[in-house]
Amino acid sequence: MNYPNVMLWSDACFFSPYVMSVFVALSEKGVPFSLQRVDLASQQHLQPAYGEISLTRRVPTLQIDDFLLSESSAIAEYLEERFPAPEYERLYPRDIEKRAKARELQAWLRSDFMPLRQERPTEVLFANEKFAPLSEAGEAAARKLFDGVGQLLKTGQQNLFGEWSIADTDLAVMINRLALHGDEVPQQIADYAYFQWQRASVQLWLSESSKTAC
Repeated sequence: MNYPNVMLWSDACFFSPYVMSVFVALSEKGVPFSLQRVDLASQQHLQPAYGEISLTRRVPTLQIDDFLLSESSAIAEYLEERFPAPEYERLYPRDIEKRAKARELQAWLRSDFMPLRQERPTEVLFANEKFAPLSEAGEAAARKLFDGVGQLLKTGQQNLFGEWSIADTDLAVMINRLALHGDEVPQQIADYAYFQWQRASVQLWLSESSKTAC
Protein backbone atom coordinates (compact mmCIF):
# COMPACT_ATOMS: atom_id res chain seq x y z
CA MET A 1 0.00 0.00 0.00
CA ASN A 2 1.29 3.44 -0.91
CA TYR A 3 0.95 5.85 1.98
CA PRO A 4 1.33 9.63 1.78
CA ASN A 5 4.05 11.42 3.71
CA VAL A 6 2.58 12.09 7.14
CA MET A 7 4.14 14.31 9.81
CA LEU A 8 2.77 15.01 13.28
CA TRP A 9 4.08 18.17 14.94
CA SER A 10 4.23 17.61 18.70
CA ASP A 11 5.30 19.46 21.81
CA ALA A 12 8.88 18.57 22.68
CA CYS A 13 7.97 16.92 25.99
CA PHE A 14 5.10 14.79 24.65
CA PHE A 15 2.90 16.18 27.43
CA SER A 16 0.10 17.56 25.24
CA PRO A 17 -3.16 15.57 25.54
CA TYR A 18 -4.22 17.01 22.19
CA VAL A 19 -1.11 15.72 20.44
CA MET A 20 -1.69 12.42 22.23
CA SER A 21 -5.21 12.25 20.77
CA VAL A 22 -3.89 12.64 17.21
CA PHE A 23 -1.00 10.23 17.87
CA VAL A 24 -3.51 7.62 19.04
CA ALA A 25 -5.77 8.31 16.05
CA LEU A 26 -2.93 7.83 13.56
CA SER A 27 -1.76 4.70 15.37
CA GLU A 28 -5.28 3.24 15.33
CA LYS A 29 -5.59 3.96 11.62
CA GLY A 30 -2.30 2.17 11.02
CA VAL A 31 -0.96 5.06 8.98
CA PRO A 32 2.84 5.41 9.15
CA PHE A 33 3.93 8.84 10.35
CA SER A 34 6.93 10.70 11.67
CA LEU A 35 7.17 13.11 14.58
CA GLN A 36 8.57 16.62 14.64
CA ARG A 37 9.02 18.29 18.01
CA VAL A 38 8.18 21.91 18.72
CA ASP A 39 9.76 23.48 21.82
CA LEU A 40 6.91 25.32 23.50
CA ALA A 41 9.09 26.38 26.43
CA SER A 42 11.25 28.51 24.13
CA GLN A 43 8.13 29.70 22.25
CA GLN A 44 9.20 28.03 19.04
CA HIS A 45 5.53 27.67 18.16
CA LEU A 46 5.16 31.48 18.07
CA GLN A 47 7.97 31.99 15.58
CA PRO A 48 7.21 32.88 11.94
CA ALA A 49 8.59 29.55 10.67
CA TYR A 50 6.03 27.55 12.62
CA GLY A 51 3.36 30.09 11.74
CA GLU A 52 3.80 29.02 8.12
CA ILE A 53 2.99 25.46 9.20
CA SER A 54 0.24 25.96 11.78
CA LEU A 55 -2.67 28.36 11.35
CA THR A 56 -3.17 28.44 15.12
CA ARG A 57 0.54 28.30 16.05
CA ARG A 58 -0.30 25.50 18.44
CA VAL A 59 0.28 21.76 18.57
CA PRO A 60 -0.70 19.39 17.20
CA THR A 61 -0.36 20.10 13.52
CA LEU A 62 -0.77 17.34 10.98
CA GLN A 63 0.99 17.48 7.63
CA ILE A 64 -0.02 15.05 4.87
CA ASP A 65 2.04 15.78 1.80
CA ASP A 66 1.36 19.51 1.25
CA PHE A 67 -1.81 19.68 3.35
CA LEU A 68 -1.55 21.19 6.84
CA LEU A 69 -4.18 21.05 9.58
CA SER A 70 -4.23 22.06 13.24
CA GLU A 71 -6.68 21.44 16.13
CA SER A 72 -6.91 17.85 17.34
CA SER A 73 -10.65 17.27 16.92
CA ALA A 74 -10.55 18.66 13.36
CA ILE A 75 -7.61 16.39 12.63
CA ALA A 76 -9.42 13.31 13.97
CA GLU A 77 -12.46 13.99 11.79
CA TYR A 78 -10.23 14.57 8.77
CA LEU A 79 -8.36 11.31 9.38
CA GLU A 80 -11.68 9.45 9.61
CA GLU A 81 -12.60 10.71 6.15
CA ARG A 82 -9.12 10.58 4.63
CA PHE A 83 -8.55 6.97 5.74
CA PRO A 84 -12.07 5.52 5.89
CA ALA A 85 -13.37 2.19 7.17
CA PRO A 86 -13.45 -0.67 6.38
CA GLU A 87 -9.95 -0.41 4.93
CA TYR A 88 -8.82 1.46 8.05
CA GLU A 89 -9.94 1.26 11.67
CA ARG A 90 -12.75 3.54 12.77
CA LEU A 91 -12.14 6.50 15.07
CA TYR A 92 -15.84 7.23 15.61
CA PRO A 93 -18.88 4.99 16.20
CA ARG A 94 -20.79 3.56 13.24
CA ASP A 95 -24.13 4.92 14.45
CA ILE A 96 -24.77 8.56 13.49
CA GLU A 97 -26.23 9.55 16.89
CA LYS A 98 -23.36 7.88 18.74
CA ARG A 99 -20.88 9.69 16.47
CA ALA A 100 -22.58 12.96 17.36
CA LYS A 101 -22.35 12.15 21.08
CA ALA A 102 -18.65 11.31 20.73
CA ARG A 103 -18.03 14.68 19.09
CA GLU A 104 -20.14 16.41 21.74
CA LEU A 105 -17.96 14.83 24.42
CA GLN A 106 -14.74 15.84 22.65
CA ALA A 107 -15.93 19.45 22.36
CA TRP A 108 -16.95 19.50 26.04
CA LEU A 109 -13.61 18.14 27.22
CA ARG A 110 -11.76 20.79 25.20
CA SER A 111 -13.89 23.74 26.26
CA ASP A 112 -14.58 23.04 29.94
CA PHE A 113 -12.89 21.71 33.10
CA MET A 114 -10.30 24.46 33.30
CA PRO A 115 -9.82 23.93 37.08
CA LEU A 116 -8.89 20.30 36.45
CA ARG A 117 -6.49 21.21 33.66
CA GLN A 118 -4.85 23.83 35.90
CA GLU A 119 -4.77 21.87 39.17
CA ARG A 120 -4.06 18.46 37.61
CA PRO A 121 -1.85 19.29 34.62
CA THR A 122 -0.49 16.66 32.31
CA GLU A 123 2.64 16.33 34.45
CA VAL A 124 0.36 14.07 36.52
CA LEU A 125 -0.20 11.82 33.52
CA PHE A 126 3.26 11.73 32.03
CA ALA A 127 5.69 12.62 34.84
CA ASN A 128 3.92 11.25 37.94
CA GLU A 129 4.00 14.65 39.63
CA LYS A 130 1.83 15.52 42.64
CA PHE A 131 0.00 18.74 43.42
CA ALA A 132 -2.02 20.35 46.20
CA PRO A 133 -5.52 19.11 47.02
CA LEU A 134 -8.25 20.26 44.67
CA SER A 135 -9.80 23.65 45.29
CA GLU A 136 -13.56 24.05 45.58
CA ALA A 137 -13.64 24.87 41.87
CA GLY A 138 -11.59 21.75 41.12
CA GLU A 139 -13.88 19.56 43.20
CA ALA A 140 -16.94 21.03 41.48
CA ALA A 141 -15.40 20.35 38.06
CA ALA A 142 -14.63 16.77 39.10
CA ARG A 143 -18.22 16.20 40.22
CA LYS A 144 -19.52 17.62 36.93
CA LEU A 145 -17.18 15.29 35.03
CA PHE A 146 -18.28 12.23 37.00
CA ASP A 147 -21.96 13.12 36.57
CA GLY A 148 -21.48 13.40 32.82
CA VAL A 149 -19.56 10.14 32.55
CA GLY A 150 -22.26 8.44 34.60
CA GLN A 151 -24.83 9.39 31.96
CA LEU A 152 -22.74 7.88 29.15
CA LEU A 153 -21.05 4.85 30.68
CA LYS A 154 -23.31 1.82 31.05
CA THR A 155 -22.64 -0.66 33.86
CA GLY A 156 -20.09 -3.27 32.80
CA GLN A 157 -19.29 -1.42 29.59
CA GLN A 158 -15.61 -0.83 28.77
CA ASN A 159 -16.21 1.69 25.97
CA LEU A 160 -18.71 4.54 25.96
CA PHE A 161 -20.56 3.61 22.79
CA GLY A 162 -20.24 -0.19 22.67
CA GLU A 163 -17.08 0.08 20.56
CA TRP A 164 -13.86 2.04 21.03
CA SER A 165 -13.72 5.58 19.72
CA ILE A 166 -11.19 8.39 19.98
CA ALA A 167 -13.56 10.04 22.49
CA ASP A 168 -12.75 7.18 24.89
CA THR A 169 -9.08 8.12 24.84
CA ASP A 170 -9.84 11.81 25.29
CA LEU A 171 -12.14 11.11 28.23
CA ALA A 172 -9.64 8.76 29.87
CA VAL A 173 -7.08 11.56 29.80
CA MET A 174 -9.37 13.84 31.79
CA ILE A 175 -10.33 11.13 34.28
CA ASN A 176 -6.73 10.04 34.78
CA ARG A 177 -5.71 13.55 35.72
CA LEU A 178 -7.52 12.63 38.93
CA ALA A 179 -7.19 8.85 39.13
CA LEU A 180 -3.43 8.76 38.56
CA HIS A 181 -2.98 11.56 41.07
CA GLY A 182 -4.74 9.54 43.75
CA ASP A 183 -7.85 11.72 43.96
CA GLU A 184 -11.14 10.03 44.75
CA VAL A 185 -12.78 8.69 41.61
CA PRO A 186 -15.88 6.43 41.47
CA GLN A 187 -14.66 2.86 40.97
CA GLN A 188 -16.53 2.18 37.71
CA ILE A 189 -15.13 5.38 36.20
CA ALA A 190 -11.60 4.64 37.45
CA ASP A 191 -11.82 1.11 35.99
CA TYR A 192 -12.99 2.52 32.66
CA ALA A 193 -10.05 4.95 32.50
CA TYR A 194 -7.59 2.21 33.48
CA PHE A 195 -8.92 -0.03 30.70
CA GLN A 196 -8.54 2.75 28.12
CA TRP A 197 -5.00 3.43 29.32
CA GLN A 198 -3.97 -0.14 28.41
CA ARG A 199 -4.84 0.25 24.73
CA ALA A 200 -1.81 -0.41 22.53
CA SER A 201 -1.93 3.00 20.83
CA VAL A 202 -2.03 4.75 24.23
CA GLN A 203 0.86 2.67 25.48
CA LEU A 204 2.86 3.68 22.40
CA TRP A 205 2.33 7.34 23.31
CA LEU A 206 3.32 6.70 26.93
CA SER A 207 6.48 5.03 25.68
CA GLU A 208 7.34 8.10 23.60
CA SER A 209 6.61 10.39 26.55
CA SER A 210 8.82 8.36 28.86
CA LYS A 211 11.80 8.93 26.54
CA THR A 212 11.81 12.69 27.10
CA ALA A 213 13.80 14.47 29.80
CA CYS A 214 11.38 17.33 30.49
